[in-house]
Formats: sequence, structure tokens, C-alpha cells
Amino acid sequence: MAAGLPTEGTNAGHPRAGDVARRDVPTCGPDEDIAEVRERVSAAGWDACVVVNEGRVVFGLLRADELGKDGDGPVAAMMRPAPSTFRPHVPIAEMAHYMTDHDLAASPITTSDGRLVGLLGVDDAARVAHEQHGRHTTGEGQE
Repeated sequence: MAAGLPTEGTNAGHPRAGDVARRDVPTCGPDEDIAEVRERVSAAGWDACVVVNEGRVVFGLLRADELGKDGDGPVAAMMRPAPSTFRPHVPIAEMAHYMTDHDLAASPITTSDGRLVGLLGVDDAARVAHEQHGRHTTGEGQE
């Protein structure tokens, strides 16, 4: 589960961070020019970019604040280094609660060796957690 691989058994139907994280999040390298990255990320409709190396290990994060600043230069000079990351197996309700409590708009989801799985937005986490809670209180999805 920590590697983000499919699971089986009684807990397999419960959504987890890796299930909800957006895998199509833009990525960039630390040596790329921030102006080019800003343009590419904006054109893709995103307000965040995960900074990774060649092996997709997370180095940093560019959020709307960093992407909104004028200027150019290497991404490494503007990124938030070593962002908090979470594993794919964390239950989505736990993620929604943590992200809300810590005012996190989005968090990278990584494998235990730091490789990017995707970016989890707090709105997506809260929506899925709410949907899951509704199924459990109404008895839907129970055998």
C-alpha cells in the first residue's frame, strides 16, 4: 500500500491519498527557468508544479505564490524546498482532516523512496472523504 500499488481485502474499497491524487500534475526540474515553467503551468490550467529530479523524486514545490512572482532564474531559487509529502496508503479522510487543519491547499503524494505519485488537493480530499462518509452512514457499499 505504501508504494501506491493496488490492494485487496476488506479495506481495498476505502479511498486513499494515492487514489485521489492527480497524477497529471505538472512537474519541472530544479534547473529549469522559472519563467518557462510559469508559462507551461499556466497554459495547462494549474497553479502548482512539483519540482522533481530525473527519477521523479520530489525536491520541492512551486505553489501559486511562487509562480505568481515576477522574474526569471532557476526554479531552485524560487521553490519551496523539501515539502511535506504523504504516502499513497493514508486514508483520504485522514488527509482531508490534516490538510484542512494545517491550511494546505495541496500536498505531494510520494512512494516511500520519494517518487511522485501525484498531487492531492484539499478540495478533492474533502469531497471524497465526505462522499465516503455518506456511503458509510447510509449503508451504501456495505455487504
